[in-house]
Amino acid sequence: MTPVLPPEVQALYPFRSHWLELPEGRMHYVDTGGDGPVVVLLHGNPSWSFLWRDLIKALAAQGYRCLAPDHLGMGLSDKPARYLGLADRIRHVETLLDTLGVKAFHLGVHDWGGAIGFGVAVRRPDAVRKLLVTNTAAFRSQDIPPSIAICKIPCFGPFIVRAFNAFAWPATFMAVNKPLPLPAKAGFLFPYDSFANRRAVANFVRDIPLSPRHPSYAALTEVETGLTRLLTKPMLIEWGGRDFCFNDKFLARWRELFPAATVRHHADAGHYLLEDAGSVIIPEVIEFLR
Repeated sequence: MTPVLPPEVQALYPFRSHWLELPEGRMHYVDTGGDGPVVVLLHGNPSWSFLWRDLIKALAAQGYRCLAPDHLGMGLSDKPARYLGLADRIRHVETLLDTLGVKAFHLGVHDWGGAIGFGVAVRRPDAVRKLLVTNTAAFRSQDIPPSIAICKIPCFGPFIVRAFNAFAWPATFMAVNKPLPLPAKAGFLFPYDSFANRRAVANFVRDIPLSPRHPSYAALTEVETGLTRLLTKPMLIEWGGRDFCFNDKFLARWRELFPAATVRHHADAGHYLLEDAGSVIIPEVIEFLR
């Protein structure tokens, strides 16, 4: 059954729904815009394609074709019981691209979308045109804030995330510097309205690989070692300087890995930087892709 968005959320996210059948369930995605270059936009945890709504509208108006999936368990996608790791997520995006016959694309990533998106990109570098990086990582790190470390505690962490919405709900004020308008807050929270619908939110936290023994550590290592295949790609880094999770240490690592990247640092923007500084960032992205 297709989830029905509240009117105030639908007004912000007026996109037609599309679905990809995967072995683990139906993946929802936005496919909108013109016949121009394809822009693939990948969200993280605990957001969904709603995160990209204003950028999608702006790019579509410029004639770009925007593809923005909701990772399985997130957004309007099915909420399967199976645990899905980084390798699964990469495979899902690759399946979407292959199913739609996408041979070349620009890539935009945020949060977990970085590891997933760059996981796709390093496997098909010839298909990648330009890269937009926003408060994310695609490399190993031991930096994890206490608020997220708590949510990784076995049994306790998943319980509080699922029973009390102790990840998606705090993000509506911890991930921004400016208070979210109520309709936007409702949009971020809409998919995660029950214990069952928060399973993937908890599992994304669980999937952060801090040790070689972690099941996703090898996949993330493969992504990191493959980044050199993308060094010649134009990259724009739009960074929120008040991110409690992906702080400026992560930005420094991106600069180190991609010294030719163009960097725009928004000192007063939080993790959901498009909410705080979208009016500045979106024109910069359009100019970069042009």
